[in-house]
Amino acid sequence: MTNDKILVTGGGIGGLTAAIALRRKDFSVTLVEKSPEWPASGVGIIQQFNVLRAMQELDILDDYLAQSYGFDTTMGFGPRGDSLFSFKAPRLAGEHLPSNVGIQRTSLQNILAGKARELGTDIRLGTIVEKWTDTGAGVEATLSDGTSDTFHVLVGADGIFSQTRQALFPQAPQPRYTGQWVWRYNIPRPAEVTGIQLYYGRVNAGLTPLSADLMYLFMLSEEPVGFQFERDNACTMMHKRALHAAPQIQRLMDNVTENAGVVAKPLEAIFLEEAWHKGRVALLGDAVHASTPHLAQGAGMAIEDAVVLADELATGDAPDLALTRYRNRRIERCRFVNFNSLAIGDMQMGKRQDVDPAEINRQCMTLMAEPI
Repeated sequence: MTNDKILVTGGGIGGLTAAIALRRKDFSVTLVEKSPEWPASGVGIIQQFNVLRAMQELDILDDYLAQSYGFDTTMGFGPRGDSLFSFKAPRLAGEHLPSNVGIQRTSLQNILAGKARELGTDIRLGTIVEKWTDTGAGVEATLSDGTSDTFHVLVGADGIFSQTRQALFPQAPQPRYTGQWVWRYNIPRPAEVTGIQLYYGRVNAGLTPLSADLMYLFMLSEEPVGFQFERDNACTMMHKRALHAAPQIQRLMDNVTENAGVVAKPLEAIFLEEAWHKGRVALLGDAVHASTPHLAQGAGMAIEDAVVLADELATGDAPDLALTRYRNRRIERCRFVNFNSLAIGDMQMGKRQDVDPAEINRQCMTLMAEPI
């Protein structure tokens, strides 16, 4: 084991999971997050079977299960609400446990932050890395709280608009808008919604249970470049888009009544095909492979990144060798999720006719069931 110090920048799902995984390997971890509060909304997120396996490995699965809704089944419906398919995901964490869970993002953030603190991570909210220099022997970093230190490795988990990526690879591709927005809202859960329900059509939508009495509704809409979300008119905007969704979704829209409860954002993506690190500085999660939500694996890929990164750094090998192996272990899975999520989105917008979402989901399940 090693006592080398690691600096993680970014306190989202990927950064916090990295802190947990690194602390499990006896690294000393400092995590900085620019927001003075944890950056998470109250709407839901799907955590699939490969994520539950990773959480079991990190010994935080019980915390997940205590604050989430477990399920195995995914169902698909056509534009008129007709049934298209139904399948069950594998139970990778054990036959006595669910395949997937739905959980509120705030609950997930609190679980991860609580465990990171419990394990001894030095967490500093409202703090950024003002300057860093890779000397070859270490990364000298100055933080906005006035402190400075030298770290074995700097991990950039600072999201799709990563400042770490920009400094590390200034010529790298920039995030691009895909043409779609996602709209999310938490509503009461009817008894019949016991797993993911996906609704296809002009406006694609879905339902995911979060608890015994709560679920979240999401919709995907095609919007022009420059589209402006109006916070004071959020419900009306979401209702307007639901007019083109399946009838099951339209019937639920009476529950969408509070503008503040609508979470809407443009779908943007980025993928770095080449190096994911330079020297002693590495990228993780959305900073290197941000995906759209069509395969519900964006957070899962960041969580798996964290586990693999900690594994490789714990070998004690030189950082360049360890970080190269980290990227090589992750590249195939992350590329599949990124490229195929975009393909499904393009199909939904009529840009491609050669895409079979059911087959992509089948391939994704097979790949995600493989060891990381």
